[in-house]
Amino acid sequence: MKTLPPIPQPWRMWLLWAVGCAAYVLSVLNRTSLSAVGVDAAERFHADASTLSMFAVIQLAVYGAGQVPVGLLLDRFGARPIITAGMLLMAIGQATLAFAPQVGIAIAARVVLGAGDACVFSSVLRVIATWFPTQRAPVMVQLTGIIGGLGQLLSLLPLAGFVHTSGWTVAFGTLAGLGVLFAVLTYLVIRNRPPGREEDVSVNTATGAISVVHSSVDFRTGVKESWAHPGTRLGFWAHFTTPFAGSAFALLWGFPFLTRGQGLDTVTASLVISLYAVFSMGSGPVIGLLSARHPLRRTRMLVLPIIGVQALAWAAVLIWPGRSPLWLLLILAFTLAIGGPASLVAFDYTRTHNPTYRLSTATGIVNSAGFFAGLVTIFAIGVLMDVQGAGAASAFNLDAFKVAFLVQYPVWALGAYFIVRERHLLRVRLGLDAPRSRRR
Repeated sequence: MKTLPPIPQPWRMWLLWAVGCAAYVLSVLNRTSLSAVGVDAAERFHADASTLSMFAVIQLAVYGAGQVPVGLLLDRFGARPIITAGMLLMAIGQATLAFAPQVGIAIAARVVLGAGDACVFSSVLRVIATWFPTQRAPVMVQLTGIIGGLGQLLSLLPLAGFVHTSGWTVAFGTLAGLGVLFAVLTYLVIRNRPPGREEDVSVNTATGAISVVHSSVDFRTGVKESWAHPGTRLGFWAHFTTPFAGSAFALLWGFPFLTRGQGLDTVTASLVISLYAVFSMGSGPVIGLLSARHPLRRTRMLVLPIIGVQALAWAAVLIWPGRSPLWLLLILAFTLAIGGPASLVAFDYTRTHNPTYRLSTATGIVNSAGFFAGLVTIFAIGVLMDVQGAGAASAFNLDAFKVAFLVQYPVWALGAYFIVRERHLLRVRLGLDAPRSRRR
């Protein structure tokens, strides 16, 4: 009879998770730290719209590219040193940004910040997998994501107010100091595995099942096998299409659009984006519950309708004559906010249709999609602002923003087409639909 590995004490599990979750909140705060001060950054570094977009694009690109090496490092060294290194890298990045004399150094600082950010969430997921019972992991992952949204709230009024009262250098230097503090805290508290275990394993205390935890991507055969399954491809396109508009809005362009385009004051614009974060946190459990209860209806019940309401809300804002009323902007914020939780449905597809030994690889493939769509959209909006002669912060205007945000529609159309296509192929594979060539 198989003996279960030692089960850690509950207080220790929750302490590790609380510290890791707090580190993730700081990570999200660092990631979104330009969301409310993008105009300040443009003026400080004399950056046009394309250059300003590079602050977010380069960070997302590094974050996405970092997932593969971070997975390898987690398998080799465990969560403790990787999350500590991530906090130190973010501290270095924010310290560099605080004192950067020119835009090139500021962008380099965002590269370092993105590398550190890439280490944190994956490490917290590793802590959950190795310390908590397997059956609790999905709930803990959702809870971590929801609490992480607090970081975005902190990046709005609190950070923006700090920048405007104490100055750029003091505000971002303080973020760097918090990074150092959390590097020490995570190193002191986080442990790779519970005492008495020889390797990183996940234990289902209800069934007794034990599995080795893998975080790395298998490039030899795993990527090919994962991509060959329409369930993985459906997850990829769902993650590609649902969150990118919200990412572009929340990470960079939402605040300038609301203040310089829609004419809102700083407090009201911050409130709209804060409600975006609140809506995202509140809708996550509902979307997760619906996805779990209706596994065969996820696409038509959740993914495609959410894409549709995002496109409709933006259409209403873009065709509204002049500035939009506040109620319409709040509707826009809500529809964009639910795109984040909807993107997590992509991982439900992945878990459902891939064996456990291939799950990390399939998850890595799916996870890259949303970041790619987001960075392309953020950069394209900046380019279109420049093309219209509205690239400087002082030249931002509503008409230019309305034209620039049209770039989202080809991305939605491309993603929706492939979602419908891969859903059909998946249902054919499951025996739920007949191939189209056989239909009469």
